[in-house]
Amino acid sequence: MKTLLIATLVLAALPLAAHAQDATTTTAPAQDANTNPAQNGGWTGSGEFGFASARGNSRSENANAKLGLSQENEVWKNNFFLNGLRSKGEVAVTDAAGNTIDKFSTTANRYDTGASVGYKFDPRSYVVTAARYEHDDFGANLWQGIVSVGYGYIALKNERAELSFEIGPGFKRYQPAKSDRAVLNPDGSPVLDAEGKPVSERYTPNAESEVVGRGLVNGKYRLTDNTALEDTLLVEAGSKNQYYQNDIGVSVSMTKKMALKVGYQIRYNSDTQPGTVSTDKLMTTNLVYNF
Repeated sequence: MKTLLIATLVLAALPLAAHAQDATTTTAPAQDANTNPAQNGGWTGSGEFGFASARGNSRSENANAKLGLSQENEVWKNNFFLNGLRSKGEVAVTDAAGNTIDKFSTTANRYDTGASVGYKFDPRSYVVTAARYEHDDFGANLWQGIVSVGYGYIALKNERAELSFEIGPGFKRYQPAKSDRAVLNPDGSPVLDAEGKPVSERYTPNAESEVVGRGLVNGKYRLTDNTALEDTLLVEAGSKNQYYQNDIGVSVSMTKKMALKVGYQIRYNSDTQPGTVSTDKLMTTNLVYNF
């Protein structure tokens, strides 16, 4: 996975290098990037954060954060993202003596990062190289990473709406989550405990690798002057595992820089271990800062 992480960092650095080159050739006076992104090489960005905490008859706390950077000008269409999710709550566990107790422990711990670099042939068509890495302690896969190349097309772009597509081949490697399996005798029969019940053990399956097809659909629509809808669908489909992720969100601007956003995410892995569900869902209410 070090190779995938290095690839992600390299891809993230390429847009910055492109921006540095643009900066040396631009002589126009500096302006606010939020009012005129073209004066900043086409760069825009946003950060999101949400937190909730409960105390009293129950204890829980959860936090999620997102960072996104994008650049689009006459030559480049680049993106970078970094997301994190962590949650704690009271869960029932069994101690060594067989007693059931409540324990305040981590119930969600996930982060993912990625970058894409797109070089435009014309105002609508571009070639794109992308990389993504995800780690999830409680998901269907402990980690998964992909690198891909493909073709992108901007089908629609105006002051109110935007719609773009990306498609191409990629290489993916992922580690399925830990699972339980029966302990077997040399003759293949299950090992039984003193009560005659099968004995199980925790094990980590082997990591999987495969060639996949990657598809990305991104749509944005401004409902009103201060309300916007955005939906992004990601598909990474191979013969062993099909991964789908859809993120939809509605944001309401309070000022030019601050907004409130409600988001809903669905993630699906077709290849899961026993005791692990295929679909994860997440709803967030975040404060957004645009820059």
